[in-house]
Amino acid sequence: MSDQSTTCDFCGRQGSGAETLTWTTSVENGRRRTYCEECSRNHLRSIEGKLDSEWW
Repeated sequence: MSDQSTTCDFCGRQGSGAETLTWTTSVENGRRRTYCEECSRNHLRSIEGKLDSEWW
């Protein structure tokens, strides 16, 4: 497990290690995006609908 810090691309929350196992990743316009558990839950329908995060 890496201790490297990860930042949520929506709210800016930072996490590392096991905490980020529940985070969501997606690829938008060829760029990898990472979302914390809270943002993932709040925007689940948009993520599943493949809407770019700019539309949330």
